[in-house]
Amino acid sequence: MKKYDEIRKIEYVGPNSKEPFGFKYYNPDEVILGKKMREHLKFALSYWHTLDYVGVDMFGGPTEDKSWGEKEPMKLYKKRADMAFDLMEKLSIDYYCFHDVDIAPKGKNLKEFLANFNEMVEYLQTLQRKYNKKLLWCTANNFGDKAFMAGAATSPNADVFALSAAKVKACLDANIKLGGSGYVFWGGREGYDTLLNTNMKLELDNLGYFMQMARDYARSKGYKGDFYIEPKPKEPTKHQYDFDAATTCNFLRTYGLLGDFKLNIEANHATLAGHTFEHELRVARVNGAFGSIDANQGDMLLGWDTDQFPTNVYDTTLSMYEVLKEGGFKNGGLNFDAKTRRQSNTLEDILLAYIAGMDAFALGLRKAVKLIEDGRIDAFKDERYRSYKEGIGQKIMQKSTNFDELSKYALEHDEINVESGRQEYLESVLNSILFEK
Repeated sequence: MKKYDEIRKIEYVGPNSKEPFGFKYYNPDEVILGKKMREHLKFALSYWHTLDYVGVDMFGGPTEDKSWGEKEPMKLYKKRADMAFDLMEKLSIDYYCFHDVDIAPKGKNLKEFLANFNEMVEYLQTLQRKYNKKLLWCTANNFGDKAFMAGAATSPNADVFALSAAKVKACLDANIKLGGSGYVFWGGREGYDTLLNTNMKLELDNLGYFMQMARDYARSKGYKGDFYIEPKPKEPTKHQYDFDAATTCNFLRTYGLLGDFKLNIEANHATLAGHTFEHELRVARVNGAFGSIDANQGDMLLGWDTDQFPTNVYDTTLSMYEVLKEGGFKNGGLNFDAKTRRQSNTLEDILLAYIAGMDAFALGLRKAVKLIEDGRIDAFKDERYRSYKEGIGQKIMQKSTNFDELSKYALEHDEINVESGRQEYLESVLNSILFEK
């Protein structure tokens, strides 16, 4: 097998090839439905898992060395940045995402960290121009440091609230400078473990106020992109305020944020909440809150966020069906919030993992297009709700009826036949499209 330095660029080799370092389904400049595949999918590299993760889990230490021979902090972080853009170039990935602490050393205090952070933002801007890459979104890590052990914007300590604001302000400035089209809030500890020590109303009000201030600050600086909240049900806190898409949309409505804010849906978070990936995307869509995607998958036998590279084509097909039905990504994209397994600990494994994930979504895109063009599933759904196209059903849709009229109608039409939902048939249609020869 080739070594990392021997590989210049991953090329499209087609589905019949056995070349491990080649795309079987992702052909970046192939036009599908009037857009290039790279524009449909808008793949992004996750800085934290790809450049920072060294194989640590809760039971064991590092299995990878990502120091690249550098010991001085700023040189190490610049080397990481160089590697990030080299990976994106090899993989034909146009975007990347990062947390503030991913790209710069912490330093002795907040002032020193922000100086390091701003220096690295300048360095990233230089690399973006050199490689013609873009920032999809960035975010502040307001969950890792011990100061955030009880939350950030929901912390019981006002000093932590202020620290959180300072970090988010720096990230918003960086996002604007680097041309990011989205900004993510992931409430890693915005929740609680027990109500015995929690003032929920105060915490939710503070969180809403924090989001309002962040929006107003960024808009005052000319930012035109989206703000995202990324739902997650648990881990690390037992009760997250952003449990799932529906809970998060309710929060956004309560605090007047829906519109400026949309959702960044992660597949593994969806399954941890007891939902399917496509369910969470559909909830975001019907609430006018579809924004971006963190692409990964979880292990159904493990009860935590395993962040595996996505390879389940059922999931990628049904998720891309939702994206296409939405009209495609606008400011968002597909960020691979995924890491190689602890035993897959080489640079070559990183390339192979991204190829697998990118091919899975590229195949999902191709199959979602065929699913829509085939038309049987959409036609069945349309027919299933035909009673709302005329008569009393049409009045219900037009909101031009009332309980008196509905009661009278029910008395005159009390022989009702609810037709079959034909789930098994529709699943066989999906299989026929996924596995057609």
